[in-house]
Amino acid sequence: MIPPGSTIGIMGGGQLGRMLSLAAAQLGYRCHVFAPETTSPAGEVSAETTSADYSDSAALASFAQACDVVTYEWENVPVAPLDGIADLVPLRPSPRALEVAQSRIDEKRFVAELGGRTAPFGFAETEADVAAAMQVAGTPAIIKSNRMGYDGKGQARVLPGDDPVARWHEAGGVPAIIEGFVTFDAEFSVILARSPQGEIRFWDSAENVHVAGILDLSSVPASAAIEAQVPAARALAAKVAEKLDYVGVLTLEFFATRDGPVFNEMAPRVHNSGHWTIEGAFTSQFENHIRAICGLPLGETALACDRAEMRNLIGEAAHGWPELLADPANHLHLYGKHRALPGRKMGHVTRITLEPSGAES
Repeated sequence: MIPPGSTIGIMGGGQLGRMLSLAAAQLGYRCHVFAPETTSPAGEVSAETTSADYSDSAALASFAQACDVVTYEWENVPVAPLDGIADLVPLRPSPRALEVAQSRIDEKRFVAELGGRTAPFGFAETEADVAAAMQVAGTPAIIKSNRMGYDGKGQARVLPGDDPVARWHEAGGVPAIIEGFVTFDAEFSVILARSPQGEIRFWDSAENVHVAGILDLSSVPASAAIEAQVPAARALAAKVAEKLDYVGVLTLEFFATRDGPVFNEMAPRVHNSGHWTIEGAFTSQFENHIRAICGLPLGETALACDRAEMRNLIGEAAHGWPELLADPANHLHLYGKHRALPGRKMGHVTRITLEPSGAES
């Protein structure tokens, strides 16, 4: 067990690291952020920051020696340099989880081997591979760069009549997974926390709505169509966590279809669709991640309200904070980013309801 007063290292300086650091401070921990940027949302609220490239082995070693445990707020932290600090400090979750999640093709194969249902998919590294991958995926399809894509970046759709090779170049012309479209009723996520002893706790699954490839709204409780598929999705998520000997918060995203849940992707970290847990659950995903990586007992994950809705504030939407705060049911979180760029997550707002929907006033 890593006691309060110890130092938690966080790889990555974004808003997830910021909220992890705030949760850690509440439990009496110090946080030390390692990120390439000189200023970052996480660094603003942490005790210490190291600004260096992830490949800087000397900086990484110094960082590791100053920490009692190291975690990640970004799944694309390069895995190879972590080998150099694995003997210096516990890494939680293990780099193996990052390794799987960083490659979409490895991630799909990993989940399929555990019995998870996925969209039909093929893999293309060159122009010559595209046609064969399309034969497996079918049309329409979506091309996703195998590595580094997020929030709709590095992606292109292939519709009937399109030139798949041209669309592959549109997605970056890099190694890519090509997936067939899935007909679904809704999207949802399964978020769990797993302790070093293997204890698993799940939060309620949020129903997610995306706009232009970016999460717009997460709400709990989800619709009945989703709730019926949560047990099967949780069973798969638990298999993934156990296979990886995972410690911390893990997220799997799913499509709810007529034939049951279809796995979309995983994130070995706290997740945007779980931000509602800060106010809407007895223990937030951020606090339970800190508890898990430090070996503390996990907190209760049940809903602490009747309904919670989390909406991302993208770009200029964050400037609407006066109107948002005028509603006493809203809880506003701004991430301290100084430029409101299109498509950039600047904050989120969670609205809490303390009576069942449809109840008489």
